[in-house]
Amino acid sequence: MKASPALAALPLPVRRALAKLGEDLAAARKRRRMTMAVMAERAFVTRQTVARAEHGDPGVSIGIYATIIFMLGMTERLAALVDASADRLGVMLQDERLPKRVRGARRPRP
Repeated sequence: MKASPALAALPLPVRRALAKLGEDLAAARKRRRMTMAVMAERAFVTRQTVARAEHGDPGVSIGIYATIIFMLGMTERLAALVDASADRLGVMLQDERLPKRVRGARRPRP
């Protein structure tokens, strides 16, 4: 498979975050005493794909990561990943665009 230029240009913090995600997935699977083969079978992927996900491979689709997270019983954490209520930067940017003052509606002239 040909490597995507986007994968080659991944910022270092993203690579580190994916590596940590992979380590965390591997640890969670091991804590549940689940083999890679069992995880792969239940997620309908190959054992090699599970291994790639556990190494934080950015080429693994988010759908496969989501399925593995579901298999580990952590779906609620996936749903909260980019929760709008926790978007501090977005709220700050939105607050900057608030009007300086608010005027009441104009009343029609008699």
